[in-house]
This record gives sequence, C-alpha cells and structure tokens, in this order.
Amino acid sequence: MPTAEKFLKNLTKLNSVKDHSSDEKEPKLNHIESIKKSEDITSTPENGEYIETNLDAQLEFEMKTRDLTSCMDKNFEPRVYRRGDYWVLQNYIRAVHGEIRCTESVTYVTHGDYTFLDNVIPVLERWLAPLSMSIYTPGTDLQPTIDSIKYLRQCLSKSHLVRKLATFHIFFDSDHMPNVVPKSSEVLSEPYYCSLPPPYLNVKTKSLYKNQQNMIYPINVARNSARDAALTHFIFVSDIELYPSPDLPRTFLEMIVRNDPPFNSTKPKVFPLGIFEVDKSSPVPWTKTELQDLYKKGKIIPFHKQMCGNCHRIPEADKWMQANETEGLDIFTVGKRKGNFRHWEPIFIGTNDEPYYDERLSWEGKSDKMTQSRIV
Repeated sequence: MPTAEKFLKNLTKLNSVKDHSSDEKEPKLNHIESIKKSEDITSTPENGEYIETNLDAQLEFEMKTRDLTSCMDKNFEPRVYRRGDYWVLQNYIRAVHGEIRCTESVTYVTHGDYTFLDNVIPVLERWLAPLSMSIYTPGTDLQPTIDSIKYLRQCLSKSHLVRKLATFHIFFDSDHMPNVVPKSSEVLSEPYYCSLPPPYLNVKTKSLYKNQQNMIYPINVARNSARDAALTHFIFVSDIELYPSPDLPRTFLEMIVRNDPPFNSTKPKVFPLGIFEVDKSSPVPWTKTELQDLYKKGKIIPFHKQMCGNCHRIPEADKWMQANETEGLDIFTVGKRKGNFRHWEPIFIGTNDEPYYDERLSWEGKSDKMTQSRIV
C-alpha cells in the first residue's frame, strides 16, 4: 500500500486543476445563471425532453426560498481531506451542472460501494435534481468503481442524467489506500469500452476488497461526507436502493415557499417520508394511486416491516394510505419520536443543520441512524 505522504504528494494539485469533464456542452438542469432570459432548461419525467418555463417566475421563487432559508452557496471544486481514519476525495467526479445556488433544488444524498451503482439511473429518472454519492473504495475496489462510473456516464440511454446530475466522492481507510489514485482532472480522460458488461453487475461479494480483508462498512462516514458535499440547503439523505417520488424536489420547494403552518413555526423540524418495499415481481409505482393499488394486492409493504416494523412506522400511516392522491405536496401530519414511535428511524428531507450521523457506528452493527434520530 502507498504511504500517506506519497498519496498526498500525488494529489497536491487536485484542488487547483480544472476537471474538464465539466466542460461538456450539454444543457444544465436547475442552473439559473447559465440560461437565457426567455427560458429555463429542465427535463420532464415522462420523456426526458426539454421544456421552457418562465425565468422571472423562477428568480422570484428562488428569492423567496433564500429569504426563508438564509443559506449560503458552496464551492464545487475537488477537495481532498482527512476524516478520522479515512481519506475523502470530495467532488472526485463532478456533475456537469456546475455551480448551483443553495436554493435551487434538493440534493439526493447517498452512499454505497460500486455494486450499488445500478440504482443511480432509476433514482435520477425520478429525482431529476442533484445527487451526491460517497463510494467506499478501499484497496483494489477503486478501479472497478471508476469503471462503473464511466459506464454509467457513457454507455446507457440515460447516461445524460448521470453526467448532468450525479457527483461522486470516494473515500478509503488510511491503512487500505489504493495503489494508484488518478487525479480528478484525469480520471475520465480514457473512455470506457461500452461493449464490455457493466462492472457493477454480478459481482461476487467475496471479491470485494472490504470482504477479503474482513473490514466493516463505515456507513456514517459515507453519509456525512456525501452530505457535506451537497450544494443545496435542503438535502434528502437516503439509501440508494430507495427510489423517491417523481419530481419531489420541485414539489417540496413549492411547499416550502408557500410557508404554510406548520412550516412557518420557529421550532426545529424535518420532513419524513413514508417508505415501502415492493415485491420483485411488481414495478416501482410512479404515483400514490399506483402505490395504493399494489398495497391492496399485497405487493407492497411498509419498509422493514418483517425486520423492524417500529423502526419505520410513521404517524397516521393508515390514514395516509386511505387518503386520495392530491396535486403537489403538503404536510399530512406532525409527529414526534416518542411513545409508540420512540424507535422510529425516519428517512427525511432536512438540512445540514441537523446532527451528523455517528461515525463510530457501522452498517454491520445495525441501528446506524438511531443516535442521530434520537438527537433530532
């Protein structure tokens, strides 16, 4: 393994170089400064075609959001830093959306190793907004991770979504560093041969470096590093296998701008979402009506119902399931993590003002969100 000194020497230029992968001449989603006065380029969930909306209305919308959040825009340059026993390469492979304002959207914050990357495009098809993902790459897992990201960006019909919206960070233990770590500016210089199979599919668990070395997965280092890198004020920290409701970032920000009760309360708050497991024989629903139909047929159950039903049971869940689908997004009920919900581990839209996840906990130890949920 390379020494820490050699690793740092090889990456001293990382923060000063330009990542030419961001120079791709493609439309930028939700990037107000880059668009003409007459139009804003976005993408529809139905067919991926670009549509025109009124820029003045979007600017007014953003000003209202900024007034409510008082957030500050963040830097989008590559960065190398030490996080406990780990090295983090933030913004290692950047989305071509470039700099975005903190009020423009909501970031899907997630994590995993390269074997989970098959979920990126299904998530982006529904999310259509920035994604920040930290990938654990100790030892020999770095190269297949890079190859997998190249495959996602270059070889699929929806690769444009990955290029535009997905930013990948990598991290690894200081004692298990890869032998070679390409610079951020050079990592995409060689194309991937798309005739080869996806590197992230059909990977044997025992072939992962982590498993060969009997290492744990530092899930909360992954969550927190991806979260720190998010450019937007509002973030949705989620596991990559959880597919969000379509167009959720837009409808959520519209709800925020309305500033209706209880959002306008000064009390701290986050916005939990209901989570469900779908039978492998059924498609993931795109609407609440479809979800209700699958639920009645027994094709959908609440998340982890068989493993830890109380961990993801939400207040008024039965009442929500019976209610008809509506336009837009609203707060259905207000709940607290106490009484029958004291073991609740909600998945929620929040901000970076919320407590960090406890980095002493691992995926293998389970209950990895419990301490953060309790503090919240």
